[in-house]
Amino acid sequence: MSISIFYEDCLPGLSFDLGSTHVEKERVLSFAAAFDPQPFHLDAEAGKASILGGLSASGWHTASMVMRLLVDQLLIRSSCQGSPGVKSMKWLAPVYPGDTLHAAATVLDKRTLLTKPDLGIVTFELTAAKADGTKVMHQVIPILFKKKAAMEAQDGQ
Repeated sequence: MSISIFYEDCLPGLSFDLGSTHVEKERVLSFAAAFDPQPFHLDAEAGKASILGGLSASGWHTASMVMRLLVDQLLIRSSCQGSPGVKSMKWLAPVYPGDTLHAAATVLDKRTLLTKPDLGIVTFELTAAKADGTKVMHQVIPILFKKKAAMEAQDGQ
């Protein structure tokens, strides 16, 4: 896939629609079994007895589903060079099998790296919500992008 989004294209306030994903029970269970085996992520009765009110996806699973949307709809066609980490992540409401999540990424700010002027950090706000509008996750994440001139110089070599 060709690169069409560079550091220069990421202007504060710009939003990217990341699309939607359907939450499947089998994936909730398999993710939980492998990575977050708490009872309310593995068993419907334990989920009902918990504050979550039913079998729910792990917050880490929710974050992973949103990451997949971010990659598929934005990062795969960008000059992304990775991320130094997540500034904040909040899980705001339970995610249940059968839910459909919709995600968006909005540019909050950006800056050039002083030590690597061919790179910049773009800070995004990532949000995910259920079909009824209930917000389920909020993240603030800086992502490194190559500048267009640096990519063109690299391609010219």
